[in-house]
Amino acid sequence: MKIYQVEELVGITKKNIRFYEDKGLLEPDRNPENGYRDYNLEDVHQLEKIKLLRMLAVPIDEIRLMQQSKLSFGESMNRQIERLEHEQRNAEKMKELCIKLKDEVEDLSKLDASEYLSHIKKMEKEGTEFMDIEKEDINHKKKFGAVAAALIFCVLMLMVLGLLAYSVIGESAPILPMLVPGIIILSVLIGTIVVLIQRIKEIDGGEEYDARKY
Repeated sequence: MKIYQVEELVGITKKNIRFYEDKGLLEPDRNPENGYRDYNLEDVHQLEKIKLLRMLAVPIDEIRLMQQSKLSFGESMNRQIERLEHEQRNAEKMKELCIKLKDEVEDLSKLDASEYLSHIKKMEKEGTEFMDIEKEDINHKKKFGAVAAALIFCVLMLMVLGLLAYSVIGESAPILPMLVPGIIILSVLIGTIVVLIQRIKEIDGGEEYDARKY
């Protein structure tokens, strides 16, 4: 089957499917006639397993080890339970710090950030992990860039569409010759919006950022 069919069956974007292939988690067969990837039901089941494990935040390198029978499934789950318990402890400590800030600081203008940043630095040395602001900033920048590019493109297409409409209405140009490019432009606009939504979902999904860690 084709990649778009796998995308619909599993609910994973084409870009993330390619990402998992690049990471060696999936090796679809190739059509000998044209060299294109030819996915089968086993690939679909494999992707479903990968999707489940990634939704549980199991690292990609551990999934690869399980596939290679170098790590048991039970051991991987034990590791993930330990990681989640660690995250819970982190969340509790951050919650305690938020309560402390609420009780000690009346207003943002009176907040001595340097004092609390020093406290956070000490907590990090003791093992507490705080929000990855680099990831958040990168994702925000990616979203802004994608939306801005799509908006500019849509405005340009609407301008062209407006010129076509003016030619028909204002200058009494024949409708039929203008109909085909008008339909094409509308299709491109709809496609751009669909691609933008998919792109934002990919950014929120985080696999592109995860690629930097494995």
